[in-house]
Amino acid sequence: MTQWERLQQLDTVYSQRAFDLYNGDEFPMEVRHYLAHWIEGQDWERASRDSSQAAFLFQVLLENLDNQFSRFVQEKESFLLQRNFRRYKQNFQEYQEEPYTLATIIHWFLVKEKGILNDAELAQQVQTLQIQPAAMELESQRQVEKRLKDLKAKVEVMEHSIRCLEEQQDEFDFKYQTHLMDSCTEEEKKKQLEGLQKMLNALDNCRRNFLSDISAMLDAADVLHSALINEELVEWKRRQQKSCIGAPDDTSLEHLEKWFTQIIECMFQLQKFLQKLDELVGKMTYENDPIPVRKPPLKIRVDTLLTHLIKSSFVVETQPSMPQGRGLLVLRTNVQFSVKVRLLYKVPELNHVMKVTVSIDKFRKFNVLGTLSKALNMAESMNGGMVADFRHLTLKDQKVGGGGKGINDLSLSVTEELHRINFQTQFDYQGLSVPLETSSLPVVVISNSSQQQSAWASVLWFNMLCPDPKNIKFFETSPAATWPQFGEMLSWQFLSCGKRGLDNDQLETLAIKLFGKQQSYDNCKISWTKFSKENLPDTNFTLWVWLDGILNLVKLYLSDLWSDGSIMGFISKGKERLLLKKKQNGTFLLRFSESIKDGGITFSWVQYANDATPSVQTVKPFTSTDLKQIALPDILCNFRIMVAENIPVNPLCYLYPNTPKDQAFGKYYSEKTGEENPYLKYLKTKLVFKSPMFSISTIDADLLSSILDSDGESTVPHAFPPTSPRISPSCLQQSFPESAEYNLEEALSTDNDVNYTLQEFLNGINLHILQEEPDGFILDPGFQDLGNPNIPLTP
Repeated sequence: MTQWERLQQLDTVYSQRAFDLYNGDEFPMEVRHYLAHWIEGQDWERASRDSSQAAFLFQVLLENLDNQFSRFVQEKESFLLQRNFRRYKQNFQEYQEEPYTLATIIHWFLVKEKGILNDAELAQQVQTLQIQPAAMELESQRQVEKRLKDLKAKVEVMEHSIRCLEEQQDEFDFKYQTHLMDSCTEEEKKKQLEGLQKMLNALDNCRRNFLSDISAMLDAADVLHSALINEELVEWKRRQQKSCIGAPDDTSLEHLEKWFTQIIECMFQLQKFLQKLDELVGKMTYENDPIPVRKPPLKIRVDTLLTHLIKSSFVVETQPSMPQGRGLLVLRTNVQFSVKVRLLYKVPELNHVMKVTVSIDKFRKFNVLGTLSKALNMAESMNGGMVADFRHLTLKDQKVGGGGKGINDLSLSVTEELHRINFQTQFDYQGLSVPLETSSLPVVVISNSSQQQSAWASVLWFNMLCPDPKNIKFFETSPAATWPQFGEMLSWQFLSCGKRGLDNDQLETLAIKLFGKQQSYDNCKISWTKFSKENLPDTNFTLWVWLDGILNLVKLYLSDLWSDGSIMGFISKGKERLLLKKKQNGTFLLRFSESIKDGGITFSWVQYANDATPSVQTVKPFTSTDLKQIALPDILCNFRIMVAENIPVNPLCYLYPNTPKDQAFGKYYSEKTGEENPYLKYLKTKLVFKSPMFSISTIDADLLSSILDSDGESTVPHAFPPTSPRISPSCLQQSFPESAEYNLEEALSTDNDVNYTLQEFLNGINLHILQEEPDGFILDPGFQDLGNPNIPLTP
């Protein structure tokens, strides 16, 4: 099943997100639909970096559009699609000179689609993991539904009551007028008056009861109003706020829209009842009539409730974001962004009537460019909601004085300045006029892409800690985060990037790194400065820079491995050795480097000496530079060290705790073989170093020591123990593909420039010979030394 087909099977909440994704003109949904199989079969990420590949895919795309157009012509019933596809081809031809730009756009859409699918999958997982909170939420929803049902039932009863009241008044009026015109005896008149008095008393009693019913209804509406606005809406806004920073929370407005629409309709019905009472009083009143006295306060209550409900129903459904930005709420000047507002009162009569205008606060001077006014309409929402979707807004710096920009009093950095996008409209319906206003969550506005990392840190910190979206001065006195808050936020980041959050062991490792060993970390706090401004000990980068580098590495190159749990990730080196030394020979694990600024991943394995003494070896970390050229599963598959008699052996046998390596990673190995293998040039220039577990005279001892070392706890033995129960002979004695054994003769053949090959490799893969952490065990990632001491290992 294609990714596109999976998108079409999602629930309404997520299919709406897919629909919203293709609302713009950059990449038409119809093209995505009809060319789905071909589009998903191409490497658009590579094409965005490779102009020749981009040009090739660009031409094939145009051909596919022509082919699809021809199919529509043959079908004869697809006139509109014929016209559209002709226009799409013309639009795409604008990328003739820069086809890589189109490749970037298509790649971005595919990534966003995958994000929607991941979120849908995560939401399903979270639903099973959070049974108790879900049950509580479900109970609160049931209570709201029950109260609404009761309120609507009372309205129906009151509709009957007001008709009866009107009929009763008409009957009294008829008999009273008849009495005035009737010429009868005094005794008969007296009897008529007594009857009229009883009717009037009954009428008066009905009026009073009806007014009391309205008052009781308003009491019930007050409770419901409070539950909706002070609980359900507040919780939705908090869920939306957390979802902006990766929390897998449900931000659907389906329930709220239904509830707001129903209660507002009930309030308008009450308003009609009060107007009907005015009509009845106009026809007939009497001494001590309760309506003139008791109706005005009731009308005030109805109008107040209606006004508050309608004002609260105007919300920002989709927070501001750039098409290819780091995340929600980070905007860049001169780059388009989109944002969507919604009126939760669904009223067809106001479709295309209410105009929404957009502006920005004056904290820092910006001009908002683009379509600044749009009508709320039902066409821009799949379920017919009242929506205004601003898709092409841009912020432009407004020069102040001599060309400088607005400056805040405390000289906050640009990425600590918070701004709000504001929306205004006017609600006029059934005699009620209410000005409406809502605002986005605070956004960070940058002018350069290099500021995105620190801007996203600000977005994370604010939305983790501040439930008040109006507090744009938050960073003037930014509070510290407790470890539970901070750990949860970090877990959301990994959930967003790699479909799996952090487990308790990983969180504990990070907590120990930040606070040292503690009995409990619940009361530990981390400040904004420590998170984003102070460098970590013995490094030149901050905690956030380090974590963000790892997140990017996971997102770009390791998402599948992280998602399936293959990467242990965060583990101390001491615990790493403790775990591995209890396992059989060749057991390895994957963890993130603590010393690489932009993110690095390394692996360590255990091997045993003749006397069964274990030692743990670790390779120098792989960075995005390396993983861009060869995927980590292929590195693990083709990693080699030289053992006795120059036999290349892959020492990696079992992924911790005991999963055979090929079982864990086989599905990720490169499928291409021979000359088609994209990693062939790296495999052919691979350097396999002699294992320190053997006595080998052909390698310089100092050089070998700098490349591969034991953990300092055991001497260097001469051979693997032949009978150790922890060794898996089948793993260490496996045969390897010929392409993976690049021997000395091949290296020295006239067809190969060895120095060039090594230099190219050093430039591309960086050889991984440098030391990482002071107490790490350093091994080159296994790219062969060709078995000749005369061949230099450095260019």
